[in-house]
Amino acid sequence: MLVVKHNKLNLLCLSLSLNSVTQMSAHAFVSPFVLRHDIHLATRRLFPRASCLDRLFSTSSESDSYDNAQSLNVRSTKAEFGGDSNDVFSINSKQKPSIAKSPKLKPDDPSTFPSWAYDPRDYFRYELIYESKKSMARVGRIHTPHGIIDTPGYVAVATNGALKGLDMREADACGQQLVFCNSYHLLLQPGPEIIEGAGGLHKFMNRPNGPLITDSGGFQVFSLAYGSVHESLESQGELKKSGNANKNHNKSSPVKVTEEGVLFRSYRDGRKILLTPESTIQAQKSYGADIIIPLDELPPYHIDRKKLEDSVDRSHRWEARSLKEHLKNVKNQAMYCVVHGGVDVELRTKSIEYLTSLPFDGYAIGGSLGRNSDELLELLNWMMPLFNESSSRKNKPRHLLGIADEKSIVGGVKKGIDTFDSCYPTRLGRHGTLLTRNGKIHIKSSKHSKSYGVPIDSECKCSTCTHYDRSYLWHLFKAKEPLLTQLATVHNIQYMNDLMAKQRQDILDGKI
Repeated sequence: MLVVKHNKLNLLCLSLSLNSVTQMSAHAFVSPFVLRHDIHLATRRLFPRASCLDRLFSTSSESDSYDNAQSLNVRSTKAEFGGDSNDVFSINSKQKPSIAKSPKLKPDDPSTFPSWAYDPRDYFRYELIYESKKSMARVGRIHTPHGIIDTPGYVAVATNGALKGLDMREADACGQQLVFCNSYHLLLQPGPEIIEGAGGLHKFMNRPNGPLITDSGGFQVFSLAYGSVHESLESQGELKKSGNANKNHNKSSPVKVTEEGVLFRSYRDGRKILLTPESTIQAQKSYGADIIIPLDELPPYHIDRKKLEDSVDRSHRWEARSLKEHLKNVKNQAMYCVVHGGVDVELRTKSIEYLTSLPFDGYAIGGSLGRNSDELLELLNWMMPLFNESSSRKNKPRHLLGIADEKSIVGGVKKGIDTFDSCYPTRLGRHGTLLTRNGKIHIKSSKHSKSYGVPIDSECKCSTCTHYDRSYLWHLFKAKEPLLTQLATVHNIQYMNDLMAKQRQDILDGKI
């Protein structure tokens, strides 16, 4: 006889020993596991609060599955992270988040999504205008509630809801259409409630007629663990040490991943935040961007295949949960999925096959995209044809996350990428590097000190090239005047949009 204590009461759970179960199964040709499972269900109905029964009847196979998912109990995760388990905040809520006690090891089947979610949207669509006969390049338009996006197109990054050193009206004058804002930074400052109170991100930024896209915040959170893309490559994928770690202690990550989501500390006030697929979508609903992104996991380039496969599977589960949260209240927003798999052909293919079976509105290509632009283009070369295998895939936009250097753009356009986002052009401008049709110019060089009457680029029509010469810009850089950031950023944004306009025209003219 087996007795289990629960709340100081002895509950008579079973009158059978495991030996008896085994004997019964032998006579009845029934698996011991099946009998054990049936008895478990019966006792759970009698004693629904006796959670200890779950542990009593757990099997080694169940435990192994749990370990394979690399999922940690969030309560123990909080203890590792330091502090009381109640000292955790979820986005958009002051209450302690509910924690799933067991992971869901398989992503949701496409049949579990409502049938109407697969219908065309009247507020968002991709219009294919022309397909190249020389390559996979194409020209199109993305129709959103706040305007049209011509593709291929460059997406400027306004991390905190602002382009550094540049007013949105100036960006609009440069032909900037889609602008990317980072959920991670916005949820820490000013917070979703403030933005929602202002009437959404478009009103908050005073950009009523320009489309916006927000990400889930996952990229920035995982950057806390591995650093920037460059840093993760340099460190061979080693975790960064947290602020509490030192040479006398083992390395500990400032990020803890569970099946529920990602636990991290705010860089602003040190509070612990649990980012989940549901909470990031709730935050993005508050922002009201035209395009939103589900929560995904970003593993480093240097990672063994088993861990990469586990990461891809977890991203699929998180993205499915994000999509279901989004479909509860669509609010005329489109959601792109994020395809993962690193540079592994099989895993990338698996990710595309699963995610394109769900009712997402577009496809973002994320995760580790190679060590350099050559490896990126090789990845796109065999991956992008998969998006042309059916009309449903072909008729949705494709976005390349975080990549917008000129070599990658020109190569990516030929592979069929529609939009590219990166802070690369604006960051270059702040540091005195200007993009031209004849290559980069480093304005700090003394050779520009007497370039009187010489614009940055003689073919550029931006306000900087129209009104200022290289000599004056050289002076601003040397004097560390903030005006240099504004003027350089205006030019680089204009250059990127001119580059994309030329790419579109070259496709139409049959040159690409």
